Amino acid sequence: MPIISPHADNPLIDGRQSDRALMVRRGVQRLFTDLRLAMVPELSLASGRRADLVALGEGGEIWIVEIKSSVEDLRVDRKWPEYRQHCDRLFFATHSEVPAELFPVDCGLIIADGWSGHMLRDAPEHRLAAATRKAMLLRFARAAANRLLQAELSAL
Repeated sequence: MPIISPHADNPLIDGRQSDRALMVRRGVQRLFTDLRLAMVPELSLASGRRADLVALGEGGEIWIVEIKSSVEDLRVDRKWPEYRQHCDRLFFATHSEVPAELFPVDCGLIIADGWSGHMLRDAPEHRLAAATRKAMLLRFARAAANRLLQAELSAL
């Protein structure tokens, strides 16, 4: 069930995501569901950046996925290294028309379409400090709870 905002703007789709990026996100979400990860898309971070997708594992591990829908999207992005300070593992996700060899080898890589995703390369682990982990877990939990409330209120 899609989350529907009771407000004029949907916090999950703000016009910056292309149809292709949303397709990649759906595939990654299906892959991560199979991996038993909980997810929050478009999560604001303490740095002021916004992660395309943040996933939380059963053991508290935090993964961030940066979605790239084209070669140009990847080439112009210089902010992605900042995401490392907010996660244990950093991944890129794209679709089959973007060459995999363009992506940094020190990040994970997921190839996805609207139906599924495939982890082409796992991400190296860079464990978060305890205080950063706690802050990220609280940010994740509050965003998830607020979005659930928005969905519930929109159904009334």
